[in-house]
Amino acid sequence: MSTATGPLGTAPDHFVHPALFYRDEREYLAGTVPFVREGLAAGEPVAVAVPGERLRLIEDALGDDAGRVRLLDMRQAGRNPGRIIPGVLRAFADTCPDGQRVRIIGEPIWAGRSATEYPACVQHEALINAAFRGRTVTVLCPYDAVGLPGHVLADAHATHPTVIPAGSRSVRDSAAYAPDAVVARYNEPLPLVEDAMTVPFVAESLPPARYAATDEGRRLGLTGVRLEDLALATAELTTNSVLHGGGAGVLRVWGEDGHVVCEVRDRGRLTDPLAGRRPAGRDQRGGRGLLLVNLIADLVRVHTGDEGTTIRCWFAR
Repeated sequence: MSTATGPLGTAPDHFVHPALFYRDEREYLAGTVPFVREGLAAGEPVAVAVPGERLRLIEDALGDDAGRVRLLDMRQAGRNPGRIIPGVLRAFADTCPDGQRVRIIGEPIWAGRSATEYPACVQHEALINAAFRGRTVTVLCPYDAVGLPGHVLADAHATHPTVIPAGSRSVRDSAAYAPDAVVARYNEPLPLVEDAMTVPFVAESLPPARYAATDEGRRLGLTGVRLEDLALATAELTTNSVLHGGGAGVLRVWGEDGHVVCEVRDRGRLTDPLAGRRPAGRDQRGGRGLLLVNLIADLVRVHTGDEGTTIRCWFAR
C-alpha cells in the first residue's frame, strides 16, 4: 500500500518510523527539509540528528528556520548506537508535552560505519519501534541508497514499518518489516580474545579486578576522562554480573584499532532487548548500569543466550 500525501503529512496519532532512501543531495534535501518545515508549520517540536556534513546541508537549506530546530551531529551524539534512544531521541521527545507530536530526523547508519559497529546500529533501528510504541512521535531515518551496501538497505526495510523509495514522496508499507527477527539475527556471538588481560571475579574480588582494568587501560594509552570512563564502565558491568549474572564473571581488557576494549562475561541472560536504552526515571532505584555504559562508551556490543551474556565496550584512545 502507498500514499501520495507527501512524507508523513497526515500521520495518525501513533508512532511513525519510515526509512527515507536518497541517491544524492537533491533527494536528501527534498525528503528532509519539507518534513522539518511541515513540523514547524504545525507547531511541532523538531530535532535533526544526522552526520555533520548532512547536518550543514539541512541547516543551510532551512535558513532562519534552523534556529527553531534542535540540531545534532550524529557522528558525535550517536557514535555509540546504544546511546541514541536514551541520549538523543528520548532526550528530546521526553521534554515535549504529552500527546504533542514530535518530529525527529535520525541517521544512525552512514557509509563508513565499521563492520564492528553495524550490528549495534541495525539493532538500534529495530528497537526504536519498541521504544516508542504508542507515542506520538515520527522518526524519519535517511539511508544513502548509493553509498551503503545492499544488505544494509535490505535491513532498513526490515527495521522500518514504512519506506519512502529514492526519488519518491510516497510512503509505502514495508513488506519485509520484521524488527524482532533483526534483533535476534544480530545477537551475534563475540569471539573470545585470547591475548587479553583476563581477570575472573566474584563479589569479594571486585575492587582488585577494577584496579587491574584501570591499570591495563592506562598501559594501553587511556588518560584523563577516557580512563575514568573505563573505570566506571568496569565497575558497573562487574557489579551487574555479581548481582544479576550468577555472582561471578570474567573481565577482559585489550587494545584494538585505536581503542581500549573492556569485556565482561557472566552466566546471566539479558531478557530485555531495551536494557540500557531507556532513560532512567527520576525516582528509579537501580537498573542504571548498562545505560551509563551506553552513555559513556564509543561502542557497546551485547550477546546473550542460554550460556550467558557478554558485554563488550570500546573507548577511543
